[in-house]
Amino acid sequence: MERRYAQSYLETGSYKGHVTLLEISKVTEPLHVTYDDKNICIADDGYLWLQQFPSDKHHSVTTMFDARGKVVQWYIDICYMNGVGENNIPWMDDLYLDIIILPSGEIVQKDADELEEALRNGTIDKQLYDMAWEESARVNALVKHGEFYLLKLSEEHKDFLSNRL
Repeated sequence: MERRYAQSYLETGSYKGHVTLLEISKVTEPLHVTYDDKNICIADDGYLWLQQFPSDKHHSVTTMFDARGKVVQWYIDICYMNGVGENNIPWMDDLYLDIIILPSGEIVQKDADELEEALRNGTIDKQLYDMAWEESARVNALVKHGEFYLLKLSEEHKDFLSNRL
């Protein structure tokens, strides 16, 4: 896979945190995912993946754009925290639950079984388990009311980082 990468730390009136942009120039073969009966291409030549790691939040968002710049999906990871490593690359401490939002407005919930298994086998404790469910419920409510601001900022952040590739 051929790719280019840019990242920045932003602190504006509407966002505080790290953002990254991966431009996928060339792939060996396209990557598809299936949700119910929908087959969606999430990686192909010319696709962009924007990641938003908001400070002091329990989620991060990956927005996948096709080669024409249209959103393919927003993928929200529920996480314990977002941070930055020694190499200055942002990371998140995943808490298994995922929320996928399609441009049609359809919402897909994923990986509750993985969260349940992590609690059963002791990978996480009850406090983290409860935090994951609470954050998922909060994010879902914001999405349903059109108030989850990271979705609205994805185009702006993509345009900002595209100039840095």
